[in-house]
Formats: sequence, structure tokens, C-alpha cells
Amino acid sequence: MYDVYSPLSQWMLALNLPPQYHPFHAAIHFLTHTLPPKVLNPLNFNPLRSLLLKLVDFERLNRSPPAPELYLNATNIRTGKIKVFQTPNISAEAVLASACLPPYFQAVEIDGEHYWDGGYLGNPAIFPLIYRRGASDVVIVQVTAIRRNELPASAADVLHRITEISFNSSLMREMRAVAFANRLIDSGELDEGKHSRMFMHWIGDDRLMSQFGTATQFHPEWSLLCRLRDAGRQTTSAWLVENFESIGSRSTVDIGEMFL
Repeated sequence: MYDVYSPLSQWMLALNLPPQYHPFHAAIHFLTHTLPPKVLNPLNFNPLRSLLLKLVDFERLNRSPPAPELYLNATNIRTGKIKVFQTPNISAEAVLASACLPPYFQAVEIDGEHYWDGGYLGNPAIFPLIYRRGASDVVIVQVTAIRRNELPASAADVLHRITEISFNSSLMREMRAVAFANRLIDSGELDEGKHSRMFMHWIGDDRLMSQFGTATQFHPEWSLLCRLRDAGRQTTSAWLVENFESIGSRSTVDIGEMFL
């Protein structure tokens, strides 16, 4: 779907181009799926690195007692296992590793190991929050569509949907495990005194996110970013009004209907 507020989308509509087509995205898709990342970006330039170092005080994040605990997951390319980076060991490289999507970026090297985006094995990883004592609620903020009613049309959209499903599958597996553990607690097979019951919550807008095609990820124009920001605030505000009093007492998402 076009971002109807962007000048580029207005130009594409004027030319009567199909929604799934975007010339810049088509070129990027061809190059990244033909040439290896080291050829496309031999200097391994990543603008996100300089932005992170400019905006985030990692020393304070890792050492300040009032700072929240933070968990970031990445996929170890060599072992195929998940790696969870957590405070006090969060760095700019850990953030880059957690957001490194092949084949667009070179793998991120940390302590001799190479990593890709953690979404392949945990999107996000729920288990660190479950094992962490003192928290009984997990709020998932979903930024990708789980359900899409329309079949992908272009080759790029097919690959994007495959990636989307694989990323969501890791979340669904963990939610199945949570649902199974809660059922065992309900039936008395697990001691509730030894095993924590988790209350699960979900904030998202599948209807809106499913309207955006693959191409919109490659032209993040200001109007589109503002539209997503405003939609996120509206969705979260509505969720808080309806569900805030349920935190700590019950789940507000039907795990079976949403994830199983």
C-alpha cells in the first residue's frame, strides 16, 4: 500500500504504478539478492552506529541503578543459537546485531562471533522476562503484521512475507509454552508457589500494519514515520484505558486465538 501522504507516492499514483512496485525498492532488492553485503558495502558503513553513539549513553544505561534492565537478542550465525545481550553489557554493537537483517547488512562481529537479527529465534525473546523474578506481566508491542488477508503479489512481497512469518513463529512458539505452563498450573500439575504464572498482554494494530507493503520499508519518509508514530500512540492510549487495571491480575490477550 502507498503512503498516500508522501510526495513519492503521489507521483507513483499519477503514473498508475501498482502498489507493490517501487523503483528504488526494486533496485535495492535486485542488488542485495545478487551481490554479497561485503561487495555492496565494503566499508561496512552503518549510519545507525553513529546515531546510537550520539544519542545513547551506554555507560549510564549499563551502570546506573535507576536504569531499567534491558534484553536484546541476536542470532549467532555459526551456532544457530540465540544470544541475549543484557545490562550491564549492552553496547552499540549489540543493538546493531539485534537489528542486522541479511542480506542488506554485513553480520555484526562481537567477541569473535557473528550475529544477525534476533528475530529468527526470538521476536522478541520472552524467556528472559519470564525467568526474571518479580515480574508477572509481559506486554508485547507488535510492530509487524501477524495476519495479512491479501496474498503477496511481487517476488519481494513473497520473500517479505516469508521473513515476517518466520519472525512471528518464534514469538508464537514461546506463547504456546506460556499457555502450556499456565494450563499445568491451573490443573495443579505445577506448583504455583514454585512456578510463576505469567499474565500476557498485546498492543498492536494488525489492520493498519497489514496495509503497508514491502516497499514502504525502503522509503521511510517523514510523513509515513509521523503516521506510524501517531497510530502507535493512539493504539497504546486506547489499550491503557481498556486494560490498565488488569495488569497484575489477568491476561488481556487470548493466547489461543491470537497465537495458537
